[in-house]
Amino acid sequence: MIKPFKILGLQQVAIGGPDKQRLRSLWVDMLGLPVKGTFASERENVDEDICALGHGVHAVEVDLMQPLDPDRKPAVHATPLNHVGLWVDDLRSAVDWMAARGVRFAPGGIRQGAAGHDICFIHPKGNDEFPLSGEGVLIELVQAPAEVVAALSASQEITP
Repeated sequence: MIKPFKILGLQQVAIGGPDKQRLRSLWVDMLGLPVKGTFASERENVDEDICALGHGVHAVEVDLMQPLDPDRKPAVHATPLNHVGLWVDDLRSAVDWMAARGVRFAPGGIRQGAAGHDICFIHPKGNDEFPLSGEGVLIELVQAPAEVVAALSASQEITP
């Protein structure tokens, strides 16, 4: 069967929570995604920050959403999301650095994933010891192979 379309890549990941500032603590403050804009809509019951991961045609939009009214529909904060995978150039350093700053990781530590890359997961829920989390979203960190690091690094500006 011939499809009249092609899936070209990941365009957007939308993540909802009751308080987008908690989402920003991880996505903007810890992971370093820049906020490119904001959007609010009474009709869609959403107040969101629009972040970007990458540049140009390779950029993936990451929307951090909270409801304007948590008792109204749509409930942008209640939609589950299984997990989001992110390429990382140095997984061990990333895990060590984030854990030292309060990011909670799921049990299992760094291990080989299904595709053969080393992986680990940021836990969807924080706790007293590690309060920063995926705020309901499981996040997989994936060690990028050398060719992916080279290709993606060449098109990105490195910032400390």
